[in-house]
Amino acid sequence: MNVTQEKIDDLNAIIKIKLTPEDYKENYDKKLNEYRRTMAIPGFRPGKAPVGMIKKKYGQSILADELNKMINDALQSHLTENSVSVLGNPLPSDEHTKVGSWDEKSDFEFGYEIGLAPEFDLKVSKKDKVDYYTIKIDEEAVDKQIEDFTRRYGTMVPVDQSEEEDMIYGSFSELNENGEIVEDGIQAKSTISVPFVEDKKTKKLLVGLKKDDIITVDPRKVSKGDADMAAMLHIKKDEVDTVTSDFQFQVEEIKRMEKAPLDQELFDKVVGKDTVKNEKEFRAKVTEDMAKAYVNDSERLFQKTASDVLLKKLDLNLPDEFLKRWIMQTNDKPITEEQLEKEYDGYADQLKWQLIENKIIQENEIKVEIDEVKEYTRGLLINQYAQYGMPAPDDSVLEENVNSVLQNQQELKNIFDHLYKNKVFSYLKSNVKLDQKEISQEEFIKLFYQN
Repeated sequence: MNVTQEKIDDLNAIIKIKLTPEDYKENYDKKLNEYRRTMAIPGFRPGKAPVGMIKKKYGQSILADELNKMINDALQSHLTENSVSVLGNPLPSDEHTKVGSWDEKSDFEFGYEIGLAPEFDLKVSKKDKVDYYTIKIDEEAVDKQIEDFTRRYGTMVPVDQSEEEDMIYGSFSELNENGEIVEDGIQAKSTISVPFVEDKKTKKLLVGLKKDDIITVDPRKVSKGDADMAAMLHIKKDEVDTVTSDFQFQVEEIKRMEKAPLDQELFDKVVGKDTVKNEKEFRAKVTEDMAKAYVNDSERLFQKTASDVLLKKLDLNLPDEFLKRWIMQTNDKPITEEQLEKEYDGYADQLKWQLIENKIIQENEIKVEIDEVKEYTRGLLINQYAQYGMPAPDDSVLEENVNSVLQNQQELKNIFDHLYKNKVFSYLKSNVKLDQKEISQEEFIKLFYQN
């Protein structure tokens, strides 16, 4: 067997595998005899059919299977032994494949296209400046958070007349062009959430209503998108486009959110039983928890910003045309060229970042040990118990739960990937120059979703 690699350019190459009968005949004959021993051929006792008959009926299939195994082994061995860093998997090349007659006396040559990972130097230093944003926790932000808690743990109470923050429950009836209820038309009992109505004229119409009042509404203006409208009218989502008329809406009940009082019951629900004893302590605890949450958010934004900085700095090239062909041929679900072109840039950036991340891990000998994986998993489970208001079990039970989680190979991979990712960005955070910037929560949210 002869395996060669021909360079097309810095990012593309062809691997050629040449096989002669001497390379594959022994395995071929062995497989042929196995077929002879096991195949039931009419008119012959098991194992007594002529080899020529087996060869005529199954020879090409056996030869193809053996050649395929040898080619795959040869490809993997070549890539491993020569430390060839490929992207995607080798693709068969008709142009570089030469096959004569499919028999055990023929020479074969198979060609495969490969996409090569770009070679690059990664030098991270304090010359690389990355913005690091922290969120300013001012009194207004704390007030807003506490206000959200009083709403979240509040109760809905019935009221006589609707206002802009109310929920109105009633009956929808489809109308015809003359404003009359359509016989056998759409009928549904549902709720209109006035705060979510964006059309000013419609919102004004919904304020000041009382039980049994009747108004005419456009269902699209009192819902948030097709899925919400379908749920509101109790129809299927694919039927939404067929609804073009207005609806009569008759009020049956109006409810208003009554905020929870700032008392011990609310404190216990939000921060845990008996953690705080009064409003001052509650406010301090909310501020502390917000600061912790914002640290995580700051880290997430730093990760996005740092990766953007390095992607721009390195400006890596990929074997784009090869990768597009590979995606088209190997994608689990059919994909059109239009879809591919639309999504390819995002895929390419993810692949480039994976190359950068792997480079950082290799050059800095970053490792994640199984004990770290177990400790991280332990923390996840303890947090889950806390979310449900339950104490963590004793160490032996917790250890069993950890081991159970890590027996799932996908879960194990996800945790390893997460810990490697954290270590990579911890390395970057220590080695780049952080340009510290303090911004408000609103500015932070806007910035986060812009990036």
